[in-house]
Amino acid sequence: MLVRWLTSGTPLHSTSILRSTLVGARFHSTREPPTTPELTPHILKIVPNTSDIVLLEKQDELLRKKRKLAKETVKLRTFKPISPSLRWLRYPIYPYLHKGKPIRFLTMHKNNNGGRNNQGRITVRHRSGRFHKRRIRLVDFYRNIKGKQTVQRIEYDPGRTGHIALLKHNHSGALSYILACDGLREGDVIESFRYTENTNNNSMDEVTTIQRGNCLPLDMIPIGTVVHNVGITPVGPAKFCRAAGTYARLLTKLPEKNRAVIRLQSGEHRYVSLRACATIGVVSNIEHQLRSLGKAGRSRWMGRRPSVRGVAMNKCDHPHGGGRGKSKSNKLSMSPWGQLAKGYKTRRGKNQNKMKVKDRQRGKK
Repeated sequence: MLVRWLTSGTPLHSTSILRSTLVGARFHSTREPPTTPELTPHILKIVPNTSDIVLLEKQDELLRKKRKLAKETVKLRTFKPISPSLRWLRYPIYPYLHKGKPIRFLTMHKNNNGGRNNQGRITVRHRSGRFHKRRIRLVDFYRNIKGKQTVQRIEYDPGRTGHIALLKHNHSGALSYILACDGLREGDVIESFRYTENTNNNSMDEVTTIQRGNCLPLDMIPIGTVVHNVGITPVGPAKFCRAAGTYARLLTKLPEKNRAVIRLQSGEHRYVSLRACATIGVVSNIEHQLRSLGKAGRSRWMGRRPSVRGVAMNKCDHPHGGGRGKSKSNKLSMSPWGQLAKGYKTRRGKNQNKMKVKDRQRGKK
């Protein structure tokens, strides 16, 4: 019954039909009283236009379970341990990545400052100036160009964890880089509807525009859709969910306030503009968390200096230092300057984020 309903072309916003179909299909198969929907792959095949938080959390739980199983299904390249650094070196294999160099005029030189400001003082700790030479790719986070664009290739970007896609405009032939979503491949055609007026709310229009890689304002996206590269203001660039494997979920729309509520990767619910941009899908390179560098030298190549524990320092260098043992005594975990590190909210009083609807979960689950 559920498969027949999904293929019959029923509008995506039929919330009551969706709930009755899910419950009815399980009732006839198990002969038990209807309860909450179970975690089935069918939940991921639909885009529910509903603010039912329970169903949306079920989808997120299923996605997290699939990521835990990804380590068993993803092919990782390993090496024969002829040296200690190769014993634990492993990284995912990407056969679809471009092997050549990037487009030259879409890159720029990156100057390394080693975490220091214009006065030579360290403002960001654990940064090194011993980078590999690299060129930063100029990624388009605005997506203002209208018209259809074809994906030429998927490339590796040394400046970010996710992959990028090279686009070519079908009419003007202009080239640009965007963040590649998961599943985007060479030859796919995507489009930006960022400044398109949403005058027709037909479900068939939503089906043709709601596909991965397309950029739309949030008021044209059905509730419950998984998005990434989310902006804050109607004219600003994308700010949220740009790292590998991250995504946000559109929870509800508030037309009277001209705002929408999204759920970020940390679990925080916050307001954004209803006309802000968002791209359909999940950021590519989900398997980024499965890689292992194998040795400390590869971290140094990326500009990361060693991080020393506070309990290993002297009393004058860190609040956790000193003493005759490896304990920090009865002190709470804090930074070298005395700022509490676990569970303490640094934004208090009038400095709180007014765009936050619900705070992320703190502490152990």
